[in-house]
Amino acid sequence: MPIAASADHAVVGIIANPVSARDIRRVIANASNLAIADRVNIVLRVLTALASLGVSRVLMMPDKGGIRAMLLRHLRREHNLHHRFPEVEFLAMDPSSTVDDTFMAARMMRAAGVKAIVVLGGDGTHRAVVRECSDIPIAGLSTGTNNAFPEMRESTICALAVGLYATGRIAPEVALAPNKLLEVSINEGQRHDVALVDAVISTERFTGARALWKTESLAAIYLAFADPQAIGLSAVGGLLQPVGRRDPGGLAIQLSAEPSMCRVVLDAPIAPGMVRPVGIAHWEAMPAGREFAVVQGSGVVALDGERELAFDRGDRVRITLRENAFPTVDVARCMQTAAAQGLFRHSSP
Repeated sequence: MPIAASADHAVVGIIANPVSARDIRRVIANASNLAIADRVNIVLRVLTALASLGVSRVLMMPDKGGIRAMLLRHLRREHNLHHRFPEVEFLAMDPSSTVDDTFMAARMMRAAGVKAIVVLGGDGTHRAVVRECSDIPIAGLSTGTNNAFPEMRESTICALAVGLYATGRIAPEVALAPNKLLEVSINEGQRHDVALVDAVISTERFTGARALWKTESLAAIYLAFADPQAIGLSAVGGLLQPVGRRDPGGLAIQLSAEPSMCRVVLDAPIAPGMVRPVGIAHWEAMPAGREFAVVQGSGVVALDGERELAFDRGDRVRITLRENAFPTVDVARCMQTAAAQGLFRHSSP
């Protein structure tokens, strides 16, 4: 099939978080963050790859962090040089420079009928997108502090896979992969949220600095998957008892700062450049659909590394693993299929 096949007016969304990787963990661990110019360059590579497959329109989340302004300057300059890009339309919303921007942009993209959403951010940004539109396939690019969920890939290849799916060259049953998530419910759903990688129980009572990094305040970790190569609190499970993102079930871990209560002490990379000892009291498999009751009397539930839900004594906190909860674009499978089917080949003139 020639690469210029009809795209049937495929529309793709792009949500680029301008402030990911700027939390306290980056400061204390001497880790750098991604400059706005670098984020814009990633977006430009995504746009170029999408255009090569005939994607004619892209919806983007606006921002006040500088991505929109710099990107528009680049697009005007590239247009004058006759370079080919999709039409880029920024959503009609007033950005607040909070996670609410991502929530709103995801909802608007879903309503506009995008085929997929390319997400630039860390675990928290991806979680926010999935929370609002779990039926729209996403493709993640790592630009956050902890990037356990988005896999490290060159943005050009990621965008080519998205374009192959969005334009119908590769069918959904081949292009998409199912993913697990964790549902967190307080008092039978009066408050609820989701996590894509980990839900962590902290003994601290206030959200404060949202990023979680003090291991002595942690009571439990619930994991949808646990990769031994990951950075973040999911690394605890990854180094203890790995669980793949396509494997059934997850992992529940009870922690303790008391040496007498620990079965093992694990040195884990909980943030870039930060390896800390974590006392493990107990761990067990977490089957899908089974509720796990949080035994800590009061504290905060951190979702994918950020404190989100405070609870007090008397509150009933339950965590449940759900399988087949949302789709992602399977980049490796898309590119392998495209190679096998010759989707990037042209006939000789």
